[in-house]
Amino acid sequence: MRSEVIRMASAEPSVNFNLLHRTCKLVVLLCFLHISVTVFFYVRSLDIRVAFVQNQQTRNGTAEAHPPLDAKEAEQAEDEQAGKSLKKCPETSPLLVGPLRVEFNIPVSLDTVRKENTGVRPGGRYKPDDCVALQKVAIVIPFRKRDEHLKFWLYYLHPILQRQQLDYGVYVINQDGDEIFNRAKLLNVGYVEAMKEYDYECFVFSDVDLIPMDDRNIYKCFSQPRHLSVSMDKFGFRLPYNQYFGGVSSMMKEQYLSINGFPNNYWGWGGEDDDIYNRLAYKGMTISRPSGEVGKCRMIRHERDKQNEPNPQRFDRISHTRQTMYKDGINYLSYKLVSKETLALYTKITVDIGKP
Repeated sequence: MRSEVIRMASAEPSVNFNLLHRTCKLVVLLCFLHISVTVFFYVRSLDIRVAFVQNQQTRNGTAEAHPPLDAKEAEQAEDEQAGKSLKKCPETSPLLVGPLRVEFNIPVSLDTVRKENTGVRPGGRYKPDDCVALQKVAIVIPFRKRDEHLKFWLYYLHPILQRQQLDYGVYVINQDGDEIFNRAKLLNVGYVEAMKEYDYECFVFSDVDLIPMDDRNIYKCFSQPRHLSVSMDKFGFRLPYNQYFGGVSSMMKEQYLSINGFPNNYWGWGGEDDDIYNRLAYKGMTISRPSGEVGKCRMIRHERDKQNEPNPQRFDRISHTRQTMYKDGINYLSYKLVSKETLALYTKITVDIGKP
């Protein structure tokens, strides 16, 4: 009996220890569970607070984690994405056909031009679907009251430019009012306005009444400034003089900026193209040209426009190009934007450029 009592006494501490051990394990488990739940809800509350702060900042205009892209940035992003999946276009487009028949005796309508150029996007923008164009080209046309001429230009040039596999946009810079016409200043405006829309690398400056007669005369830029209208029917398909740089020409963005753009003070007809030639020569650049055969073009016959009479000051201004080119150019351009229209075949920008 005594031995039984002793065994029971010795077993009691063991039972108490096991119970205590299980209780401690349960307490530890409950503590761990409590800590886990606390951490979970704490982290979640942090996410909610961060999201709330970001939302408030966005609504107040103080911050955005991912601000929306503007149209220019979105288009550049699209180009980068396209460049990852498409190869570059060949140096010489396989779509060229060579000499073209150009006639002006049958009127054309904008509806006809639209139907025949369904690949052209609003604003006169186009880029090849099957390759990445080698250059982004802005075509700038100085303009006033030449709507019939513009129809012919759009009719002939859009198909040509597409066959040349260019990434291009057409900008018609319309001088508002009836003051004396200023071609060069309108070209400067075209550069500024085109750069607001797209990251253009090349600029083709074209009169509205000149149509190329060969699509191998590529409307793009080269290592030197390019004179494209070298063989005009007006001059018997000959270059009138070696320094002639009028009609249609092209420059890389860097070339254009290096000469401070074009002069702003040539009011009326004549002189500005010779001033531009002088600027290029003073900066050590030379003029490149296609051959006389490839560079043929036709001019739409017309009488001289009112308020575009020959500029009597042109010869004096040309003789002082070296002194004036850094004072008179893109760095001192001023104008007032009257309207901007994104039309089916071109972008029309009407501006008030002042008066002499």
